[in-house]
Amino acid sequence: MDTERVTKDERNFALLSHIGSLFAPILAPLVVWLIKKEESEFVEEHSKESLNASISVSIYMLICLPLFFVLIGIPLFFVVWICFIIFTIQATMEASKGDYYQYPMIIRFVQ
Repeated sequence: MDTERVTKDERNFALLSHIGSLFAPILAPLVVWLIKKEESEFVEEHSKESLNASISVSIYMLICLPLFFVLIGIPLFFVVWICFIIFTIQATMEASKGDYYQYPMIIRFVQ
């Protein structure tokens, strides 16, 4: 999609889906996706990507919980969280430019 064809409103909703996932994982991108999926391909793709990342990170963190007893889970938990924050910032910057972004190392549940 051309950067010129993406409206400011579309960019704002894409930003909201990424930034919102830091404060309300799964819920924020899901709400944006359900509201805007029929109106904008750009917002739909960004919100689906953010939703998939939130679901994947939630699963990764649940996997870390039993590993706390072996002590490897504690650093893994923080590594997953820090990577999620970094990738979310990158996705937000790409959305603000009107470009697409794919989070690395996520499972794409929502196609």
